[in-house]
Amino acid sequence: MGTYETAMRTSAAPDVSALELYTWNAQISAALMAPLHICEVSIRNAVHEALEATYGPRWPWDTNFERSLPSGTYYDPQRDLRTVRARQPTTGKVIPELKFAFWQKMYTRRHDVRLWNPLLPRLFPNLNHQLLPATLREQIYNDLEQIRLLRNRVAHHEPIFSRNLTDDLAKMTGLVGARCAVTAAWLQTHQQVSTLIALKPAPVPASPIS
Repeated sequence: MGTYETAMRTSAAPDVSALELYTWNAQISAALMAPLHICEVSIRNAVHEALEATYGPRWPWDTNFERSLPSGTYYDPQRDLRTVRARQPTTGKVIPELKFAFWQKMYTRRHDVRLWNPLLPRLFPNLNHQLLPATLREQIYNDLEQIRLLRNRVAHHEPIFSRNLTDDLAKMTGLVGARCAVTAAWLQTHQQVSTLIALKPAPVPASPIS
């Protein structure tokens, strides 16, 4: 509880403020799972559509696609793809088994010529297409990096109370909205993150020295 006690400026055993912050952190972490879910499905479906248009419906087994992926890095997309497709018989079964990092890595410049330059305007119709596809694709990658770090902290039950969660939610909603404004509006209507942000416990101000 030390992290929470420091944040609430207390270490006294009867003081429950640190526990209240711990409870709030758990509650908002749970609430974030819904927008994280919708965001991940949206961005991976965009990749799936791009790959299907380029390599066909069984793109996980296409050797040209496999060779387009980086290999030998800390996270190895080629190895991840081979591992998953070896135990899953269809593309629809492969998609949810691939790691979040796999989908994020698909938004790197190595895929601009084959995927994003021709297909990004169709797959993300609500972005500002006065900008170059490479610029928009890089923006998506950077937003996904922020979301990935949040997702990892939530998944490992880490403190997230010091993050700008309003901005995190805006990034997720923005990515969903870039694909479909109706889905983003539905997400915004049903998410509980904003309500919980307003209920975040605050440390008691220190008493003035008399």
